[in-house]
Amino acid sequence: MSDPGLPDSGALPVAVAEAEAPIYTAIQGRSLGQIAWRRLKRDRVAMVGAGVVVFLIIVAVFAPLIVDWFGTPPNDPHRELIDEAGGTLAPIGPWGGMSWDHLMGVEPQSGRDIFSRIVYGSRISLLIAFLATLLSVAIGSTMGVIAGYAGGWVDALISRLMDVFLAFPLLIFAIALAGVIPDEAFGLKGDPLRLVMLIFIIGFFNWPYIGRIVRGQTLSLREREFVDASVSLGARTPHILVKEMLPNLVAPILVYSTLLIPTNILFEAALSFLGVGIQPPTASWGGMLSDAVSYYTLPMFMFWPGMAIFITVLAFNLFGDGLRDALDPRAR
Repeated sequence: MSDPGLPDSGALPVAVAEAEAPIYTAIQGRSLGQIAWRRLKRDRVAMVGAGVVVFLIIVAVFAPLIVDWFGTPPNDPHRELIDEAGGTLAPIGPWGGMSWDHLMGVEPQSGRDIFSRIVYGSRISLLIAFLATLLSVAIGSTMGVIAGYAGGWVDALISRLMDVFLAFPLLIFAIALAGVIPDEAFGLKGDPLRLVMLIFIIGFFNWPYIGRIVRGQTLSLREREFVDASVSLGARTPHILVKEMLPNLVAPILVYSTLLIPTNILFEAALSFLGVGIQPPTASWGGMLSDAVSYYTLPMFMFWPGMAIFITVLAFNLFGDGLRDALDPRAR
């Protein structure tokens, strides 16, 4: 008979077994977005590009504050920094007049601060590029989804329309159209009117590129089982396009958008360089390059806007390439 003061020996193995029993936790799955983010974080080049893009956006948003701290107003002349007596109208001092007050020097003849104009020029380039890309994505995605899903004569009509736009001499037409912009229209005038017109020209005539990509993806998706299931359940075409097709097209649309933005930046710079974009004295990178052509003996005047365009386009391309790899379901 066991002592009532001692625990039952038969209960010891049970207590030990309960204490040593492993604790199981539920395995949590990862969504496609989490998997893509893990892949993107491992791509250091893409993350550097993303960091530069974020930095450029911050610079564009807080341009007035940055110029107040590190520069002078972009349109203020500084004649005292120009060699007017020598007749060259070149900045006084080495490296284009660079100093603590003018971090990138000053422009010849006018003496305007290059740093301030580069910072304010980023607002023009990024604003036009983002909004033009948004317009292209909206039109191209809509037309591509409709063409790929509807098929038949609808697909043929939209595809031929894409071919017409792709064969169009876009740069020549943009130069001609931007050159005849009136002084006032749609209740706008000056720089706001030119901004709207440039966004429309660049965005409207670039939609076939993303439209063809979305159409090809839609042709593949419409043969999938989830689309057949939606049709069998009585879902209507608008529901299938919005709820079934578009969520599966987010990845290619997002990737192509990041690659279309630098193209639009170059397009805007080309139009400003040719004199049909944003007009002086408003700062734009392309306009600064156009002004620098007359002063080819002063390389710093051309160097800074050229480097701004180069770094911006390179950053977007690196980030776009990394995003494409991260969103590829076949990638390891």
